[in-house]
Amino acid sequence: MSCGVGVTSRRGRTGQWRSTGPWSVLTSTLPVLVTPHLVTQGDLSNDKNPAEVSAKAVARAVAEREALGRSRGGFTTKIVLAGDSRARPVSRVTTAGHRHDSTAFAAVMDGIRICRTGRGRPRTTPGHLLGDKAFSNKSIRGQCRRRGITATIPEKTDQIRHRTKRGSRGGRPPGFDTERYKQRNTAERCINKLKGFRAVATRYDKRDFMYQATIDVASIRIWLKDPFHDPQDTP
Repeated sequence: MSCGVGVTSRRGRTGQWRSTGPWSVLTSTLPVLVTPHLVTQGDLSNDKNPAEVSAKAVARAVAEREALGRSRGGFTTKIVLAGDSRARPVSRVTTAGHRHDSTAFAAVMDGIRICRTGRGRPRTTPGHLLGDKAFSNKSIRGQCRRRGITATIPEKTDQIRHRTKRGSRGGRPPGFDTERYKQRNTAERCINKLKGFRAVATRYDKRDFMYQATIDVASIRIWLKDPFHDPQDTP
């Protein structure tokens, strides 16, 4: 999931319009391998005995609470994050490895806080958003419209096929800027920066809140290396 670059305007306290700078949001997912000491020896029994089924449900609930789940890559944690146009993390959410990326979209967007160089509240709305096909659904597109965010998200192949079959009832395809979508590589660069920290790429923390703190410390170090603020982002 990734997002692009856009310049927006906001009305200041004096009533004058000002540019808020070419901020963007780039969101993507980073599957994280969990160290072996967190993995149980094999899966639980498939026996339909009520006691065993209850124990299995409890184990799954505990794993979900700690953002752990079994995906194709094994016992993993997934990081869904948002970054700016300079590949710096802005917001992050951790989920179990088997959860779909789109389930954390709203939480990631709600966590965006971009401080200004001058006075004023932090920005919570990106100028433009780029997302991959995992975020191509009515719910996410509706959220972007309600918040006034211009989104560039490609349609899934099956969605295009179903819309075409319905003819005029299928509606018009959503807008898609091919040139702007090329900037989605910023999300991958943001992930690569986080992968440079071994404790983020391979989870060693048992508790989810401790792992989130590890991600935040890594994000702070990335920002300290590149504390650039656009000169247009002034009051």
